Amino acid sequence: MLRTASARVLDEDDEGAVRALLATDPVAACMLAGRIEVHGTAASTLGAPLWGLHSGRQLDAVCLAGANLIPFARPGAERAAAGAFADRARRAGRRCSTIVGPAGSVLPLWELLAPVWGAARDVRPSQPLLAISGPPTVPAEPRVRPVRTDQLPTLLPAAIAMFTEEVGVSPLRVDGGAGYRARVADMVRAGQSLAWIEGDEVLFKADIGAVSRDACQVQGVWVAPRYRGQGIGQRGTAAVVEYARTAVAPVVSLYVNDFNSPARAAYARVGFTRVGTYASVLF
Repeated sequence: MLRTASARVLDEDDEGAVRALLATDPVAACMLAGRIEVHGTAASTLGAPLWGLHSGRQLDAVCLAGANLIPFARPGAERAAAGAFADRARRAGRRCSTIVGPAGSVLPLWELLAPVWGAARDVRPSQPLLAISGPPTVPAEPRVRPVRTDQLPTLLPAAIAMFTEEVGVSPLRVDGGAGYRARVADMVRAGQSLAWIEGDEVLFKADIGAVSRDACQVQGVWVAPRYRGQGIGQRGTAAVVEYARTAVAPVVSLYVNDFNSPARAAYARVGFTRVGTYASVLF
């Protein structure tokens, strides 16, 4: 019987190897790369352990074991990484609300964890990962701008509605929503939340939820229900792309549910092309 390779908790001495691994696919690794660039690789600064799997002297895979479990592996190393990370995750117990990342890393990991952790609330195995590195191909909506801190009370109901619609549960169910409100406020202060706001109404919103030097990832795209079907989502997303390419990172990415045909068509019209596949397991 073959023994599963063991993962270990990485520390600050591993930062160079981690950065080199994530640089092999900057768009797919954006969620992790941004955290590493800001906080390094020690658990004390990351706020969660970063597991790593080596073959010889080469780092083949990493997995951030925080509020989200985020694995990333070199092509061909996904199965070995899944075995090593699943072993650690089983021993630690489930502490995450989501497993998310490249499908090739997420799905084999979930296959090993499901018998122990039990059924997930939702599994989304094929979420196209899209990216754009040039100007958008539709006109940008000029009324989409970074949200000001004094507009936070107006933005919050829209952000809560977006989360509930996308994830299937309200963000207020945990700690009364304090953590989610703090996250929204942090993005506003960082200039990473954009919206079209008229008076006390949000017509469109989106967040630049992950940022690295090479790429950023747009999340939380939402159009108020009564304004849907009017092209606001396309023009709003185009505005986010223009802002992000100028002020944040040269490549703008996002991932979308494969069953959301209208959104996929809209992103294609904006100029996004598919560069990979993500998967999400939601608890």
